[in-house]
Amino acid sequence: MPLSSAFGIKSFSDLPGWGEDDHAAAFAAFRRSAFHTPIKSYRTGSLGVDFNAFADAYAEARAVSAPSRSEARSFFERHFVPMLVKAENGAGLVTGFYEPEVEASPVRTERFTVPLLTRPADLIDIDDGNRPAGMDAYLAFARRTDDAPVEYFDRGEIERGALAGRNLEIAWLAEKVDAFFIHVQGAARLKMTDGRLARVTYAAKSGQRFTGPGKILSDLGEIPLAKVTMQSIRAWFKAHPDRVDEILWRNRSYIFFREAAVDDASLGPIAAAKVPLTPGRSVAVDRLLHTFGTPFYIDAPTLTAFDEKPFRRLMIAQDTGSAITGAARGDLFAGWGDAAGEIAGVVRNAADFHALLPRALLHGATR
Repeated sequence: MPLSSAFGIKSFSDLPGWGEDDHAAAFAAFRRSAFHTPIKSYRTGSLGVDFNAFADAYAEARAVSAPSRSEARSFFERHFVPMLVKAENGAGLVTGFYEPEVEASPVRTERFTVPLLTRPADLIDIDDGNRPAGMDAYLAFARRTDDAPVEYFDRGEIERGALAGRNLEIAWLAEKVDAFFIHVQGAARLKMTDGRLARVTYAAKSGQRFTGPGKILSDLGEIPLAKVTMQSIRAWFKAHPDRVDEILWRNRSYIFFREAAVDDASLGPIAAAKVPLTPGRSVAVDRLLHTFGTPFYIDAPTLTAFDEKPFRRLMIAQDTGSAITGAARGDLFAGWGDAAGEIAGVVRNAADFHALLPRALLHGATR
């Protein structure tokens, strides 16, 4: 099918900093997707980047384990053509996300009182096939009842005890704000009090729209919008502990988790593309528009939080998120723990997105 008009053809020589990037690091992330695709293919996004066109690149990636930087660069230049992704409103935008790492207890104690919950049995997927008349079309989850599905309990209801007594607790945290940011990130490493390193990842959600505390606090005049970061939000909560519930309950969406192993401590959680995320090389994109596994060269010259120089890196689309909407919109995975949180929490920068599209899609286009 013809490619969407959202792309404009470029050449590798047009990409600022292309020659200085570590293409081998990007190749390692791409190769993880290559090993997943024989198990299950990725869905082709609506912009028309056909998943099947990646077949040759994936096959070669599976056959080559550790190319040099120059060999990895040659791999991408042979298999792909860079295409500028046209932003809907001027420049594209990047934000950051990470995997929090917090102390947790397997049981409730005097200190650890805030639960992370697994998916309840009465939480069902909802779509146009089983959605009752009058239910919000946005909702993708609902609560099963004897009569008909209804909207699920929201954050405030759950935190006030709507699910108490169901034995859904995976682990207990000491701070409600830590739990909330784990909900925002969708995953966490848990340093358990019994000595284990555990992990939780996203399983489902209550379904309501996400409302970020930064916007709420800005609208209330508490933090200027230009100064809203994860760090400034945390500082506000610390200074106003009596108002935490007031603000957090305005975000009605609630996240449920599942337990997952930490098989490789050097990688992040397994995300929407079903491969572990690579710090500094995995990016979350709008999965309705883009095809997972697509390499994106992202040029964000004002972003220096990652390594104190302008961010110009080849990233691989391996995750998504409800706030990631639009063709030129990405969420950069920074890693895990406090240091990664310091990076992710301040990332909100204009960026140019260049999708590397398989040459098979472009009828033999040349560099």
